[in-house]
Amino acid sequence: MMGISFLSPWRLLLLFVVVALGITYALFQKRRSKYAVRFTNLELLESIAPNRPGWRRHIAAAVQLVALSALVLAFAQPVHDVKVPRERATVMLALDVSLSMEATDVKPDRIEAAKAAAIAFLDDVPAQFNVGLVTFAGSAKIRVAPTTDRQQVANAIQNAQLADGTAIGDAIDASLDALGDVPPAPDGAAVPAAIVLLSDGTTTMGTPNIAATQRAVDEGVPVSTIAFGTPTGTVTLPSGQIVSVPVDAPSLEAIAKQSGGNFYEASTQNQLTDVYSKIGSSIGYDEVESSLTQWFVAASFLTLVLASGLALAWSNRLP
Repeated sequence: MMGISFLSPWRLLLLFVVVALGITYALFQKRRSKYAVRFTNLELLESIAPNRPGWRRHIAAAVQLVALSALVLAFAQPVHDVKVPRERATVMLALDVSLSMEATDVKPDRIEAAKAAAIAFLDDVPAQFNVGLVTFAGSAKIRVAPTTDRQQVANAIQNAQLADGTAIGDAIDASLDALGDVPPAPDGAAVPAAIVLLSDGTTTMGTPNIAATQRAVDEGVPVSTIAFGTPTGTVTLPSGQIVSVPVDAPSLEAIAKQSGGNFYEASTQNQLTDVYSKIGSSIGYDEVESSLTQWFVAASFLTLVLASGLALAWSNRLP
């Protein structure tokens, strides 16, 4: 039973009782058959029981055993995980706009593919969520404070300009600063928050990754990271020099692992869109256990009704 677990699995041991009943029934039927063979006057036997249900009576018994099995499963308190939309949350997008994002190893290039996927991500986040934007190169800037105005965020993403340097640590700090300005829920509880950071490079200036990540840990904000690009990416400098800009996946993975976020890799725009879709689903919903007991009880009841109906139809008596 894929996706189903039991709160009281030890109660499933009662299934052995059901199996024992099935074995006992089979042995009893075998004994009855031997006794019938000893009854040598077959014509008299036919006159005594002219309308025996034959093999059909076994179906009613088998259905009863199925009903008992369903009842045992219900007694074991079956549950499964379901996704429940969160009422509120805040997501900060941190987008790398360093010059290495000009690399064309991702079509049409890294930055345009990243912009398109980030804008599409806005549709995957529940409408009641606040979304903010930080862009970073040699420094990080809060472009849009957390808001439910998706168009404002989309416009800021589209208008982001490339610059020199990479400051991933500063981007995490700026995202945390923006999250710190989000008011608490009406009951005073902190609003769930997360940072989604996309980059293709290594921190070259600003706050070290480990220090910014530790701050995220201290504030209870997971940072999910996306390593975007390929190991063969290159950019051409104004001087004509071709510089290799491979994606630095290990650094980004370390940030996600330390902060309790998720790490993803994408080397095409379609892959990046899929990653954002997964992130939107994980951020927008909580997985909770939902009881299936009532469904197993209902199945047991209906199966018992079926067994009773078959027994009445074929032998004019209840099983």
